[in-house]
Amino acid sequence: MALNIHAELKRLGTLKTPQLKARYAELFGEPTRCNNRPYLIKRIAWRLQADAEGDLSERARQRAAELADDADLRLQAPVGAPRPTTISDAPSPNHAIASLRVSRASDVPLPGSTLWRTYKGKAYSVIVLPKGFECEGKVYRSLSAVANAITGSHWNGAKFFADAMKIASKERASTEVGAEAAS
Repeated sequence: MALNIHAELKRLGTLKTPQLKARYAELFGEPTRCNNRPYLIKRIAWRLQADAEGDLSERARQRAAELADDADLRLQAPVGAPRPTTISDAPSPNHAIASLRVSRASDVPLPGSTLWRTYKGKAYSVIVLPKGFECEGKVYRSLSAVANAITGSHWNGAKFFADAMKIASKERASTEVGAEAAS
């Protein structure tokens, strides 16, 4: 059966998603759970063209397999890459650590800081954790999530806690200056 590919490809654009799913099952021999119409059209068009014009040659398939086997896959960090500091790297529990370099955004307070905010007459305190924020016994991934829980509507967390963030950043700057002077 000679199939007019161009006409078939044009016809695909007029089909609804259920019809495309049926055509997909017919061509690929298995049903699809995908409901993304543009994706289905592309996959069906590819199959129609591959059936009419021929699929990849065996040589092309072998070359693709070789390239996939030769792909450099890094299993370890490069030599000389900075290693994250952990508590176990400290010399001993008796030695105090003068300064701690934390690779966090400068606008985020250090872990252990407490942010205070009064909203509608109620005072809220948020403790900054290494990975998240704790408010009223519940841990949140971001300040925006905390602000959302407090207000019931979407807020930018940094703006909601702006005054507290300014105080915390001043404390952070004075801590860093004191640590540099001590070393």
